[in-house]
Amino acid sequence: MLMQGCKSGENINNNEYSTKKISIMKDLEKKLKEAKLSGKEDPFVQREFTPYLNGEWIGNAVSYGCYRKGQAPGVKGPSEAEILEDLQIIIKYWNLIRVYGSDDDSERILKVIKDNNLPVRVMLGVWVESETNNPVREKENIAQAVKAVFLANEYKEIVAAVNVGNETQVFWSAHKMEMNDLIKYLRFVRNNTSVPVTTADDYNFWNKPESKIVADEVDFIVVHIYPLWNGQTLENSIVWLDMNYNDIKKIHSGKMPVLGEIGWATDYDATKTGEGQQGSLIKGEVGLKAQEQFLKKLTDWVSKNEVTTFLFEAFDEPWKGGGENSGPREIEKHWGVFYENRTPKESFKNYLKHSPEYDGKTENKQKNEK
Repeated sequence: MLMQGCKSGENINNNEYSTKKISIMKDLEKKLKEAKLSGKEDPFVQREFTPYLNGEWIGNAVSYGCYRKGQAPGVKGPSEAEILEDLQIIIKYWNLIRVYGSDDDSERILKVIKDNNLPVRVMLGVWVESETNNPVREKENIAQAVKAVFLANEYKEIVAAVNVGNETQVFWSAHKMEMNDLIKYLRFVRNNTSVPVTTADDYNFWNKPESKIVADEVDFIVVHIYPLWNGQTLENSIVWLDMNYNDIKKIHSGKMPVLGEIGWATDYDATKTGEGQQGSLIKGEVGLKAQEQFLKKLTDWVSKNEVTTFLFEAFDEPWKGGGENSGPREIEKHWGVFYENRTPKESFKNYLKHSPEYDGKTENKQKNEK
């Protein structure tokens, strides 16, 4: 169906673009399937991850989950209008975002940024899971990797890096995959793009000797460090963060560690107890006041150390943690500094009052908009 209001010439251009896109992606898919495990670049020339925009450091970043109530990955994604609304909120405070997959929703995000000339750069994700004895998952992994290559090349000015895999190696992962399979996708993406390529995992993987095998395949390291999930109190949270970050920095000297996820939830289900459950693991205070205090502490640490840090996360995501099949207090639904309806939480509003960096950023934005 042709878009209403488009001129015939525009339709021809759109059709040509679609045909070219399909052809490129088919070629990439064939290349990946035939290669199995591509050779590593030799010599390996490390690409520098540069979180800058117009000469300014934008490493104070945020994870962006775009799904609202009634939406979920692979089920229903947001419209361009909803994405634009989100990004107009985000750019008041952040200019670097992280998304977790390479699918139609991520492509829509990049398109909205480009079409509206928004001051946003993106760490694009590639969602991969274990494909051992699972041909369906292998097909989905290939589709993600192929689309990531296409998007990274199509939106070169926006995509700052590609992150292949999220917590696929740590021992507790629910979607842990074979290391060689992860390396296969890392090499494929890296060999077919010009941007820095990485993978994200928990500190409890990056601090193990076997993580060096993966570190040798990437341009920089993305590490998740959650004081709250690891039984830390607010008082000890930053000391514990600093210790673990510096340990990983020493283990992987020469590879810049980026803090890919860190945050403080505003609610959790204390009744979920047992091994690996939130009610047993979490010892620190949880709530709006606690999130506000943690944001202040984290901002001080990021500013002092100038570590590129993706706060987890911008908006609450109700689809997570089981969606409608789980209770409203499920922790995975409550990491945002904005509620699902896009209003700021009291914790974030109070935090902004004491954050000159963000206040100044907002004031400058408002001046530029006038």
